[in-house]
Amino acid sequence: MKKLLIRGGKKLQGSVQIAGAKNATLPLMVASILTDEKLTLTNVPHVSDISTMANLLVNLGIEIGLDGLDPDFGNQGRALILNAKNISNPVAPYDLVRKMRASIFILGPLLARLGKARVSLPGGCAIGTRPVDLHLKAMEKLGAKIELSGGYVDATVDGRLKGAEVNFEKVSVGATENTLMAATLAEGETVISNAACEPEIIDLAKCLTAMGAKISGAGTSRIVIQGVEKLHAARHRIIADRIEAGTYAAAAGITGGCIKLIGVEMWILGGFKSELEKAGLTLKQVSEFEVEVSRSGAVINPVSISTHPFPGFPTDMQAQFMALMAVAEGSSTIEETIFENRFMHVMELVRMGANIESHGNVAVVKGVKKLTGAEVMATDLRASVSLVLAGLVAEGETVINRLYHLERGYERLAEKLIACGADIKILY
Repeated sequence: MKKLLIRGGKKLQGSVQIAGAKNATLPLMVASILTDEKLTLTNVPHVSDISTMANLLVNLGIEIGLDGLDPDFGNQGRALILNAKNISNPVAPYDLVRKMRASIFILGPLLARLGKARVSLPGGCAIGTRPVDLHLKAMEKLGAKIELSGGYVDATVDGRLKGAEVNFEKVSVGATENTLMAATLAEGETVISNAACEPEIIDLAKCLTAMGAKISGAGTSRIVIQGVEKLHAARHRIIADRIEAGTYAAAAGITGGCIKLIGVEMWILGGFKSELEKAGLTLKQVSEFEVEVSRSGAVINPVSISTHPFPGFPTDMQAQFMALMAVAEGSSTIEETIFENRFMHVMELVRMGANIESHGNVAVVKGVKKLTGAEVMATDLRASVSLVLAGLVAEGETVINRLYHLERGYERLAEKLIACGADIKILY
């Protein structure tokens, strides 16, 4: 099993090409189910979750091909061609779905296209309950019949889905995306209230619109979809991964360095830009697709945060921000309001000398003057990268076990950090 060996103390300087957003790519790949024509996605990240989704879609009968690098953006990222013309299998089995919770995205598109779906209840990171009930209730609103049996969701609809008022009791990115996709082929108008507003929602709506969908309000809490009978071929470039960008921004901050984030527009960083600036980082848009992040001050300022749906502070940046606060000059409070079990990195950071006390969903972080290298264990994707950040500034050597967690969502993380001056080795 691969491990990461980090020798800390290097001030990072350089440029990092930010990959396409994994969390945008997964539903965009699933959107190919909605048409019998080709969907071409460019700037596709090379991470294991994308391969997992590709395997699932191929199992449904979708043809997938790679078209080299993305010519639309300096040959960065990959171009993926998806063709669901001959889709025939509405079943997503457990052995494919168990690896990734995003597999539930196929439910709405399968119902919209084939009128039936049998999807295993999903697996994924062990960061607490991520109930699919919001997805299921939304499909029922659109006219689907849902049954749960043997760990599977069995869904059917007579004829086409019907437009409806879908009012989510809590904001859910995944349920918003699932409903948005299903509603594009529903008969009549669908209104999604209390919808998620994340940049990934905007990106999905932009792609669906290019395919012929009629959508308004994406990026707000109220999305209106006028159903159409058919969607067609399209080509769409995936937005940059804001969480990856935020992670490298934190790397610049924690080491006191300067990193240029290539392929990034400032607006996608809106959920955490102000908090990074309060911590003492400077973010500048130096060209249309390039943001420079640096830390000019000698210390990191303590900043308290609470995770919330966009435009609030994202839960996917919470662990990275905690690593930054672990070496701040003063105390900060971090509240996790999205998932109930997302402090598993706390004890590993404590092993490295951090002073953190967690009580329920609140962690009090008292900054220390230095962290010390240790052998630690990754427990989920974002917890893993918080340990990398801590290792970059720690004295001595840090060994991070279970590297596969990082590979689910970060493309060539070690190589990108090494290019900026980090002392890192991958151990086999």
